[in-house]
Amino acid sequence: MTTLVTPASTADAAPPRRRPSAVRSGIRRVTGVTAPYGFVAPFFLLFAVFGLFPMLYTFWVSLHDRSMLSSHSGKMIGLRNYSELMADPYFWHAVRNTFLLMFMCTIPQLVLALVLAHTLNSRIRGRTLFRMGVLLPNVTSIVAVTLVFGQLFSFHYGLFNWALHTVGLPRINWEAGTWSSKIAISSMVIWRWTGYNALIYLAAMQAIPKEQFEAAAIDGAGTWRQLWHVTLPALRPTIAFTGLVSIIGQIQLFTEPLLFETTPGSVTGGTSRQFQTLALFMYEEGFHLYHFGYASAVAWLMFLLTVLLAGGAYLITRGGALVGGARQAGRARRVRRLRADDTPGGTR
Repeated sequence: MTTLVTPASTADAAPPRRRPSAVRSGIRRVTGVTAPYGFVAPFFLLFAVFGLFPMLYTFWVSLHDRSMLSSHSGKMIGLRNYSELMADPYFWHAVRNTFLLMFMCTIPQLVLALVLAHTLNSRIRGRTLFRMGVLLPNVTSIVAVTLVFGQLFSFHYGLFNWALHTVGLPRINWEAGTWSSKIAISSMVIWRWTGYNALIYLAAMQAIPKEQFEAAAIDGAGTWRQLWHVTLPALRPTIAFTGLVSIIGQIQLFTEPLLFETTPGSVTGGTSRQFQTLALFMYEEGFHLYHFGYASAVAWLMFLLTVLLAGGAYLITRGGALVGGARQAGRARRVRRLRADDTPGGTR
């Protein structure tokens, strides 16, 4: 007679599963909550030491008569530095130069970057090589760029004056002229940052869904109308970002006007201060005249100006971005409906 042996079930054969202790569960729970803060803590620590503290200390210095040339250095004077700054004609002259250079650099730079990105987004030979090449001006040392452009705009031996003399036009003293000096400085900034912005626009263009271009083509839009009505609205947040970054950079413009001046040791931005920016004016007051309290007031006004411009740019672009997004969503829905109608069994 054969005896059948029933194998033990898996549940009976396996050892009992141990439950984690309450202490271990508590440690895991606390670690899961605090670990993200531990990863981001070094950033906030470094920002507090090298960003927040210097900014607050600069404001504290701006409330004092901190000067190496004054016998009352360190005396608390309140907002006197700010009131004197509001009445300083050199300060307002630097503000005017900064805003003029801002418009002369930002608008041509972003327009050229859009054209360059649109060209690189098309099917051309060697576009990978061109995409790498447009970034070379940005990685070049800013000191080297300024020195090279300074030689190009030289009065006696510069390439541009040589070209003007060749066609019978008079030479231009690029450094001494009010507008010519700004043209020279803005050309340095445009040459250095156009390729960088073009790559940002190129990445944004490649992220636009093809359905939107198909919808525009169905509506009868050509290449340029697609660029104007599809590409540019989709790039509006990107254009706002690059415009804001460019504006902040122009407020802090320093190296180009400093090295463009050929007079040794001069930090006035030309003999008539024709290209002295706010950053250069702050440098003159702080490290040339040693008026640290006055220079700190300039730094804080630059910070407040940056915040105001950033807030204004955000408010201006926010409504436009919402309208552009609604239009693009409508085009995408129209394409999906047409595709559904073309499929077998689709409703018309």
